[in-house]
Amino acid sequence: EQGLQLLELGGSVEQDCIRIARCFEATRQRCCRLEQDGRRAREQLARVEAERASLEVKLKHARNQVEVEMKKRHRAEAELEKQERKLQLVLELLMRESWGNEALSKEQCSVLSALAGRRLGAALAPVKRSSAVDESCQSLLSHSDISYDRTEDDVVRN
Repeated sequence: EQGLQLLELGGSVEQDCIRIARCFEATRQRCCRLEQDGRRAREQLARVEAERASLEVKLKHARNQVEVEMKKRHRAEAELEKQERKLQLVLELLMRESWGNEALSKEQCSVLSALAGRRLGAALAPVKRSSAVDESCQSLLSHSDISYDRTEDDVVRN
C-alpha cells in the first residue's frame, strides 16, 4: 500500500522523499526483526535437536536394557520351571514309595500330599509368575507388546 502511495506523487518532491525514506526505514526495521526472529528460531532448533539426540541415546540404552532384562527373565523362568519339575518329581517319589511314607510323620505326609496336589495342578495350568507386572492381554506394559522396530525412528529423522 505504501508503495502505491509513493507512486502517486502529488505533493512536493521533498515530502515525497521523506515518505520514501520513512517507508525504507520501516522496511529495514521489519527486516531486522525478522532476522532476529530467524536467529532465535535457529537457536531454538539447535537446542531441540540436541535434546532429541540426547533422548535418542537414552532410548537406545533403555531398549538395550529392556532386552537384557527380558533375557534374564526368560532364563530365570526357565530355571524356575526346571526346579519346579525337580521338586514335583521328588514329591511324587516321596508320596509313591513306601519307605518315604514310613520315614515321614503323618503330618509331613499330609503336607507333602497337599503340596504335591497343588504342584501337579499348577504344572498342568499355565503359571502366572510375576505379580508386579500384569501379563494379561490388557496390560500396556507387557513384554510381548514391546516393539523393537526402528523404522519409525528412521522416518522421524528424515
